Amino acid sequence: MVTNVANLLHNVPIFSDCSPKDLAAVARGLKEVNHKAGTVIAREGEPGVGLFVIVEGEARVTIGDKPRRTLGPGEFFGEIALLDGGPRTATVTAETDLKLLGLTEWVFRGLVLEQPAIAVKTLQAMAGRLREATKVVTA
Repeated sequence: MVTNVANLLHNVPIFSDCSPKDLAAVARGLKEVNHKAGTVIAREGEPGVGLFVIVEGEARVTIGDKPRRTLGPGEFFGEIALLDGGPRTATVTAETDLKLLGLTEWVFRGLVLEQPAIAVKTLQAMAGRLREATKVVTA
């Protein structure tokens, strides 16, 4: 189970540069979460508790009530809350029944204290995503 989840995490950009050992550690910290279609999983402006990776199903992302995109298996949301625990930047609603893997901010913090390489790799990946987002906004 941990190996399969670690393989899934390897495809999540903020974890893609982590070693197999680090991915296995993160995988052990994940919890399976299930939501029915129509459930609001994350609400824009409310505090975030962490990151979610979609295993099965689809979710709709809206910002200011405007549809932004649909997420499917292997995609994720909540990475900003994973790092700072701040408010959600978008609303995520289950379009179909969803099976997610969740990693809370407090579990993640424990992991990075035990294995600092996870923090370095995650921060590098987040910096890259921020750079890309900045390019899109300023283009």
